[in-house]
Amino acid sequence: MTTVNPSGSLTVTDNRTGKTYDIPVENGAFKTMDFRQIKLSDDDFGLLGYDPGFLNTASCKSAITYIDGDRGILRYRGYPIEQLAQHSTFLETAYLLIKGELPDKERLAVWSYNIHHHTMTHANIVKFMDGFRYDAHPMGIMVGTVGALSTFYPDAKNIMNEDSRKLQVRRLIGKIPTLAAMSFRHSMGFPYVLPDNDLSYPGNFLSMMFKMTEHNYRPNPVLERALDVLFILHADHEQNCSTNAVRAVGSSGVDPYTAVAAGCAALYGPKHGGANEAVIRMLMEIGSIDKVPEFIKSVKAGSGRLMGFGHRVYKNYDPRAKIIKKIAFEVFEETGRSPLLDIALELERIALEDDYFIARKLYPNVDFYSGLIYKAMGFPLDMFPVLFAIGRIPGWLSQWTEHVQDSDQKIARPRQLYLGEEVRDWMPIESRPRNRMDEKKLDICRL
Repeated sequence: MTTVNPSGSLTVTDNRTGKTYDIPVENGAFKTMDFRQIKLSDDDFGLLGYDPGFLNTASCKSAITYIDGDRGILRYRGYPIEQLAQHSTFLETAYLLIKGELPDKERLAVWSYNIHHHTMTHANIVKFMDGFRYDAHPMGIMVGTVGALSTFYPDAKNIMNEDSRKLQVRRLIGKIPTLAAMSFRHSMGFPYVLPDNDLSYPGNFLSMMFKMTEHNYRPNPVLERALDVLFILHADHEQNCSTNAVRAVGSSGVDPYTAVAAGCAALYGPKHGGANEAVIRMLMEIGSIDKVPEFIKSVKAGSGRLMGFGHRVYKNYDPRAKIIKKIAFEVFEETGRSPLLDIALELERIALEDDYFIARKLYPNVDFYSGLIYKAMGFPLDMFPVLFAIGRIPGWLSQWTEHVQDSDQKIARPRQLYLGEEVRDWMPIESRPRNRMDEKKLDICRL
């Protein structure tokens, strides 16, 4: 059996000049800066890599999350996601992501106390939140209020101080569910509910969301556990769009509240945090089981779009989707079976047996069933990205912390390939040629 060494070197021949270069390889990767030595002339800038969307570019080294998309593997700090979802709580998983190890009983108790201790928000946050329109999107409110926290905690700017970083981590994990519930109740016109620290982390969130006139709110334990598992499954996922946003903004040396607000902003997008909402809307559009074959036909013809299938990373069944599918049945046992679930099951069955989808490695992802669960639990569609953000907070913070401590990191500043005009001389407006606009566009400009 041949032993493969992930480190070594790469010999590159530039066919433009005939020169050969020896490029070091470490851990299966090369530094793109090493390609800058490949030039056509001494005054040439050097060779750049062009990679829109970072399809094959590593922006950092990380010890947090491991994904093998071909084999359907997801691990946090080495622990399989299946084991964490079955045996751990979200707060225990958050501890693992932030600190690198699972806690013992005493450390978990202290960690949980510290998180619950920071669930309250400053009274002025209420005034700030009341400034949003009555129909403001909850995720838009989250982006603004999370960023505003930086003005309440100016000590957070001391990002190189370890004690300060730890304090901000506890504050953010504790306060995010409170802000999320407040954003929902603001959009509904309901009075805000104070945290109840006698409840679990997900139980407290459900209380702040749905408590009305009852003296003591007691969440349904099945729904409480389901939400806890969903938070675990969303806790981190390598260098996705929102995590990259947190790292990129954090690279400027800004406080974690502002960096996390950037993550929330990225998660606001329909291609990221809004994906499970798109699944629900797709299922509602299909309408009934008997229309699934017709919908599948439209997808294969290019006129329809199959939401919740396929993933940039996974070329196998998303391991999170398998866990969520099981939870969905448990939740519907409590809430009643939704007709949308039957449509989803039929859609999955046909897609997994069809050569068209098999050849393209389109398997259900985490978004396919999570939206069904959220909807069954009473969350409106607008809250789906907010729920995603709650779960993703410890992942963002562990990635931010790792970034701050990484001596290799610099402020994020990608290069570009300039394809615009060459140098041109300015001329007075009366001497400029007529812009190449058609008359219709000019009429619009006149308006």
